[in-house]
Amino acid sequence: MSAVALVLVQIAYPLTSGAGRDRVTVAVVLLSAGTALAHAAAARGIRYATGLLAIVSGLGLVAEIVGTATGVPFGCYEYAVDRLGPALAGVPLVVPLAWTGGLYPVWVVAGLLTRGTLARIGLMAVGAVGWDLFLDPQMVADGQWRWCDTDSGLPGLASIPYTNYLGWLAVALLMGALLTGLERTSRTVSAGLSTPDSRAGLDTVSPVFGSNAVPVAVFLWTWLGSVLAHAVFLGLPVSAGYGGVGMAVLGVPLLRHLWFCRRQPVPIG
Repeated sequence: MSAVALVLVQIAYPLTSGAGRDRVTVAVVLLSAGTALAHAAAARGIRYATGLLAIVSGLGLVAEIVGTATGVPFGCYEYAVDRLGPALAGVPLVVPLAWTGGLYPVWVVAGLLTRGTLARIGLMAVGAVGWDLFLDPQMVADGQWRWCDTDSGLPGLASIPYTNYLGWLAVALLMGALLTGLERTSRTVSAGLSTPDSRAGLDTVSPVFGSNAVPVAVFLWTWLGSVLAHAVFLGLPVSAGYGGVGMAVLGVPLLRHLWFCRRQPVPIG
């Protein structure tokens, strides 16, 4: 249900403005994080979900606090005041939750596409940057944060410096390494939702989505829905292109895998 509510609230985003849009933004973050944590708890247990929150939101918060104070690792930037609720050291507390809500589906999909640990971490980091190619232009356009350097970014997105994406890549790589350790040490909960293999395929339960239906669907909605929203409703065609290509690194193989599983299911076990 939270995933359905997430989609509905995101659809409402382009229809709002001002304080109403700020409330929608907070609602999107809370629903995305809640959806991720609910799935993680159901599929792998409370211990795993707690570790996921501690690693992704915890490290995200540290990176944001250090980043706004020193410019490392993303570059010099600052958040708008009193737009997204309570803040710590100038960082709205919903921001680290956004890391969890946004990166968990990427982490799951990366695990479905490869069984190699390093490859999974690398794919997750690339997917994280792809997601930020949507997120940053959208939030900057809405005035949620601003960059000190506004002329050294990608062609068409000069207001967001290259350092931002390098910082995302570095932080996501560290998160991926820590999540790998978490999956190796946490106890897998098997309740018809998962298998002992942390990278169980899409056909664990059904030949198409299986136990990972929710994060896979959220990933696809984030990728394809953001392309549509940026290109048509938000007036951000450049970020529609960049983000679409960035997330396609995972999205295209995922669609191919889903099509293959639908046509020719491969048994697990």
